[in-house]
Amino acid sequence: MEENTVVRSLAALAQPVRLRVFRALVVAGPDGMTPGTLTEALDVPATSLSFHLKELTNAGLVSQERQGRHLIYRASFDQMNALLAYLTENCCQGQACATEQVDASCAC
Repeated sequence: MEENTVVRSLAALAQPVRLRVFRALVVAGPDGMTPGTLTEALDVPATSLSFHLKELTNAGLVSQERQGRHLIYRASFDQMNALLAYLTENCCQGQACATEQVDASCAC
């Protein structure tokens, strides 16, 4: 993943409403959600939601598909996983990170 893409993704998530929208789409899984459902679930005005969905889509974190009269938004799991992989690529200087106990000598 290119550094510019990482920065764009992190910038898109660095806003509370967009982070909530993205997390809701992750929870929804491959079925995704319509803007109306997101508006109701997150108590976000439709005009504001539209702006935030556009930002997440431009960052590649969300995809949009038209199904009849409805738009379905989905989290881009490939992009999310690539971002996480980029952030953890050299974690703990290449050593396995502790999942249950944090070793004091490991900065992760």
